Amino acid sequence: MQPQTSIGTHFPRPKFSQARTVRAVACTIWIAVLTFGLPHLAFSGGSGLNIAVVVNPNSANSLALGNYYCEMRHVPPQNVIRLENWAGGNIVWTRGQFQTALLNPLLAQVSARGLGPQIDFVLLSMDIPYEVVETDSINSTTSVLYYGFKPNTAPPQQTMSCSLPFFSSNSYAFSETVFTDSPPDTAPANAFLAMMLTASNLTEAKLTSDQGVASDSSFPTQPVYLARTSDTQRTARQVLFNDALFDARILGNVRLIITNQDSPNGLSGLLGYQTGIAQLNIQPNTFIPGAIADTLTSFGADLFQATGQASLLAFLAAGATASYGTVVEPCVNLEKFPSPRVYFYQGRGFSIAESYYQSLASPYQGLLVGDPLAAPFARHATGVWNLAPGALLTGTTNLGLQFLVSDTSRPIQQVDLFVDGTFVETLTNIVPNASNILSLALNGEVISYIVTTNATLQSIAAGLAASINQISNTTQVKVVPVGDRLALRSSDLSKTGEAIDLTIGPPAASGPPRTTFITASRSTFVDSPAFAAGSFDLNTSLAWPGDYLSIEIIKTNGLSARFSATNADYDIPLVTIARSLVDQVNSDVLLQGLDGVSAAVTPSDNPASAGALVIQARASGLGPSQIQVQLSASQPAFWLSPLTNGLEANLEDVQPRNHLYVSAGVTNLSVVVSLDTRKLSGGYHEFTAVAYEGTHIRTQTRITQSVIVSNTPLAASFQGPAGSTNWAAEATLIFSIVANTQTMSTIELFSSGGSLGVVTNQANATFSVSGSYLGAGLHPFYAMVTAASGAQYRTETKWIRLLTDESGFPVTITGKPPLLSWPALPGRRYDILSAARPEAQFQLRQSFVATNQLGEWLEGSGGIESNCFYRVRSSW
Repeated sequence: MQPQTSIGTHFPRPKFSQARTVRAVACTIWIAVLTFGLPHLAFSGGSGLNIAVVVNPNSANSLALGNYYCEMRHVPPQNVIRLENWAGGNIVWTRGQFQTALLNPLLAQVSARGLGPQIDFVLLSMDIPYEVVETDSINSTTSVLYYGFKPNTAPPQQTMSCSLPFFSSNSYAFSETVFTDSPPDTAPANAFLAMMLTASNLTEAKLTSDQGVASDSSFPTQPVYLARTSDTQRTARQVLFNDALFDARILGNVRLIITNQDSPNGLSGLLGYQTGIAQLNIQPNTFIPGAIADTLTSFGADLFQATGQASLLAFLAAGATASYGTVVEPCVNLEKFPSPRVYFYQGRGFSIAESYYQSLASPYQGLLVGDPLAAPFARHATGVWNLAPGALLTGTTNLGLQFLVSDTSRPIQQVDLFVDGTFVETLTNIVPNASNILSLALNGEVISYIVTTNATLQSIAAGLAASINQISNTTQVKVVPVGDRLALRSSDLSKTGEAIDLTIGPPAASGPPRTTFITASRSTFVDSPAFAAGSFDLNTSLAWPGDYLSIEIIKTNGLSARFSATNADYDIPLVTIARSLVDQVNSDVLLQGLDGVSAAVTPSDNPASAGALVIQARASGLGPSQIQVQLSASQPAFWLSPLTNGLEANLEDVQPRNHLYVSAGVTNLSVVVSLDTRKLSGGYHEFTAVAYEGTHIRTQTRITQSVIVSNTPLAASFQGPAGSTNWAAEATLIFSIVANTQTMSTIELFSSGGSLGVVTNQANATFSVSGSYLGAGLHPFYAMVTAASGAQYRTETKWIRLLTDESGFPVTITGKPPLLSWPALPGRRYDILSAARPEAQFQLRQSFVATNQLGEWLEGSGGIESNCFYRVRSSW
């Protein structure tokens, strides 16, 4: 980091899998078991339906990771976007290259595939550049996808990247609103919650994905550490720690701990870690699934470049699910780094991408890496269809489904229908009913608010806040609306937080059905963990001999202590005299107890000041803010601050707090919808109903059912590779489709990434698909046939897993001449080698490509010794 206030590969593919040596008369069999995880059914505020996964087809790792993520997150195949126009490296591209290779194709494919209404997130699957450059400006790829490219604006004499352009401000930050309702206002057009999933190798990148999936709705109780380090510049975020800790304490499910340490070594099982230091070592398993961790330093996102500073990849390698760093020197601008409030947003139930972007005031130089959909605190409802699996649907039919919430404070507001992973229509949307009455009792006063026509959660929060603030002189409570939340602070010096009651009133006995609700975090307020402080600026002028500064501390019980320091020479800075006062204050017995104070001299934000004398209470909470500080000096101008003041520099931080939340919807929702199936193609479909929580978190509950639609005689048979659902990634897969009519328009084959090919004016078609084009992973294959009449039929979906490496496999030998057999991977080439002695050079006998799951080779004649040793290896 510069002191301007500055802060600061693919592994080669193995040619052969492990070879095994066997002898005709006796052999040792090595057994290795391959296991593949089943899909994990958990969905957060966003889900696989809402994310576009971008893969680099020139990277086998990028394809494999993208396919893996799609499998784990149930991402529809049409949501995979191939980066066809990029053949460069994985570090940097120009703004023009980014536009041509990524942004334009992404927008075009999202539009062409009808995904515009549902894509909020973008995941970049490794081996995609993370720096976007133009002239002397560098942005991160994720930030440019989020809200466009932001050029630097610093004058030439300053470090260009240290600028903070006003148009880099992120309006979504700290909003606690639905992203689609309040995207960043400086975005040029489309805005995406973009993150990259990457690591130094494919295995580690997959583990990050696993951590994200495992975290969903896990409701962890492990702590988050906010670390103050010995690096005074990089630990600048410590001024934000208390505020985040306070709101998290009110929320009640995320435990933040402020600590003084330079390294997390020795810690384990953390939900998060936020620090500020250039270098640190992190041990494996430091973090649990869902953890967010980062450090405030320069170049944390220069992932594959040597910078001498900690890379965000270190946090991911230690088990974190997401991390953040900058791609260029950012300087000490807190706006460019995540606020510790990121953990409060996560605790509310927002996904990691939503939480991170809400905590970043100016993310244009920052790269976000990890699983964007992970949501450890998302609370789901339950739901059921009234359809049996494989139900046959014709004409207009009624679809019935039911959802039941698990938490009455999180009603269901909206249900959408997706067919085959694409949004079709909103089935129901329960709005806040006009004339619903919201009432509460606060500090002995009753407040009522009537919901207006066309109200939203945000407008209700603002209206209710205004009603409460109207009587703040009586309640001594003021409210700030933040999205669907109301932040309440008490200035009542006569009461602790526990003595301030907050009770939600019962629903009105009459009026429209109740669809609008308010919920309190606590039944009483919570006292602050912060310490009241006063900051008093010193003039930059030098004191003359005999000049003095004095300070009197008057405690809340009326007792006082007075201190004075006199200058004995010329040209002694006032801050030096002030440090003498500090020593006296900190050593005075009267001020050592919890009703006392401590003192320090710190730099000041005031450019006319040489420094500031800071007086801080030794006890937390609002009461000590009334400790009085009276200043005097031989020349009054020595003090730039008022000469008498309380410890009120951070008054909002020490006031007792509580939260109110506004929600809309119902807790038990039954939906019956009339659906005209003639608008769908015939054949096999997957219906998905998505219910959304009626808060700004919008946690999803997804229920899916397979159906068959039949409204025309059109049908088609669909045949894939026979013999196995597992094939070698390098294999060529053959698919055949035969329609039941000759008057055909098109036959088209689809899989991950969209169309694989189309045949016109034929009743049957055969497609050859290169496995290497799709990459390793689980892939769905289906065909769409279109008759000349316009009628369409969608075939059933066949799932095929493409594999790369094999573990060692057992080889058995039977009979004379010996027959070798082993479990084979269809499409994989196998070599048979033999030798007269184990230590001799093995000679290649034959190579062939397996066509099914059993590999066999029979020894022929030709002078081969009966006592022979054999080796079988796979090659690709």
